Amino acid sequence: MFQTFEEFLKTSTIQIPIISFSVNLLSSAFLAIILSQIYIKFGTSLSNRKTFSKNFLPITMTTMLIITIVKSSLALSLGLVGALSIIRFRTAIKEPEELAYLFLTIAIGLGFGADQTVITIIAFIIISLIIIFIRKISDQDYKTQNLYLTINSNDTNKVSINNIVDVLKQHCPAISLKRLDETDKIIEISFLIEINNFEKLNDAKNALKNLDDTLTLSFLDKKGLY
Repeated sequence: MFQTFEEFLKTSTIQIPIISFSVNLLSSAFLAIILSQIYIKFGTSLSNRKTFSKNFLPITMTTMLIITIVKSSLALSLGLVGALSIIRFRTAIKEPEELAYLFLTIAIGLGFGADQTVITIIAFIIISLIIIFIRKISDQDYKTQNLYLTINSNDTNKVSINNIVDVLKQHCPAISLKRLDETDKIIEISFLIEINNFEKLNDAKNALKNLDDTLTLSFLDKKGLY
């Protein structure tokens, strides 16, 4: 009737059913794949969404595996606390949207790992529909394209980075500065810009040329880098 704490830890381990574990693991993987497609199509991040979404599947399945193993043993759950105090992830999150999707992938893994299959699926469907609905009703035109824009100027007296940024803000829904090289004689700037249509692209090009007709502009399709 009286057990030591060590004996309690040893006897508290339960056997994990292989069939239910396999079903939950495959189900979590399936939802992670769907989530990655939602992120690619409906995400607003300027980063390479296709590359970033490849992390969803391993994160979801790994989270599900950890929770399944930990819940089967009190000793393992206590060990997890120590393991998490040692392991620290230093992944740079550039945009809040990326963090939101990562939390959702972890939540999927947690739900299936805790055998809350129905609740997890229902919550995933509702959250996904809300994401799609918000994107659909937004005033922003989501038929956009992300392009890399490189600008070179050999006359720093005619144009400055502030002039260039002001022009791009007038024609692009979103811009992100990627690289800036500036000397007394030349300026080379690289942006990741979002363009709604070809007319906007042409307007932005003409506006930049109006600043300095000697500017060298280079547009690169971001999809070509996938």
